[in-house]
Amino acid sequence: MSKISVAVLVSGGGTNLQALIDAEKSGIINSGHISVVISSKPAVYALERAAKAGIPHFVAEKAHFGNDEKAFGEEIEKHLREYRAEVIVLAGFLSKLPEQICDEYSGRILNVHPALIPSFCGKGFYGLNVHKAALEYGVKVSGATVHLVDSEYDHGRILLQKAVDVLPDDTPESLQQRIMIQAEHIILPQAVEMICSETIKNKQTV
Repeated sequence: MSKISVAVLVSGGGTNLQALIDAEKSGIINSGHISVVISSKPAVYALERAAKAGIPHFVAEKAHFGNDEKAFGEEIEKHLREYRAEVIVLAGFLSKLPEQICDEYSGRILNVHPALIPSFCGKGFYGLNVHKAALEYGVKVSGATVHLVDSEYDHGRILLQKAVDVLPDDTPESLQQRIMIQAEHIILPQAVEMICSETIKNKQTV
């Protein structure tokens, strides 16, 4: 059985994209192949990471479509179809995924969230906002969650979680970095391999 085509959707620097690229090279991701990278913003470093790795990459600029979610979704779908993507990974993708994509790829869309869901999740909880909230609340442990995506924010079935200690002198920036390195970059590739492997098995049983 050939490898599953994986699309990675990004909006920023692409550290999780790099973790996925490295995981594919090292064999952690063995059942899937990153075939396309799509960014909701132009000129972000994630696109340079894709270029350096020789991965086709495109911009579907959210701002260009305003509130037209359907048109935004169609622009993304155009690239998903071209590269026959079967699994989608949201790796720092800051736009809500259009409903038509959530429906078509149900059970095959993964997102990594920088906290232990159900804590510090939902609309507005992204990037440093998550870590600021965790520190303000005074939690002693935070971490990361990889979950399946549906039409609600941070709502789908949890695949993997990894806890990370919060240190007394942490800032939102230091906590963000430690959670990325100690949790996100580890469990996201593992979850991608899990879903790609499941997808292959499901195709074999059809």
